[in-house]
Amino acid sequence: MKKILILILSCMVLLQAASAFADPDDAVIAAADTVVARPLGIASIIVGTAFFIVTLPFAITSGTTKETADTLIGEPFRFTFDRPVGEFKQTRTDQKKKEKQEK
Repeated sequence: MKKILILILSCMVLLQAASAFADPDDAVIAAADTVVARPLGIASIIVGTAFFIVTLPFAITSGTTKETADTLIGEPFRFTFDRPVGEFKQTRTDQKKKEKQEK
């Protein structure tokens, strides 16, 4: 019991110290992204992969395999792994495309 209490108190102290150096709104958004959005993104990759396997015969016959894979697997993957924590608007891939267009 003492070990659990010490662990909980240590985590509270560390989280409090980390939030003292960050903007409160940014900290809440980053925490929500890490705790809620990223796990949901991983779940959507798994579900998207299952749907892709189901729709694969239709995608092959229509010649849209790449587009189907990008929609069902690529977009959730980029949402989950290719964007900064707390940034919901665009991925790093989107940022690179935008920078190339501006040049």
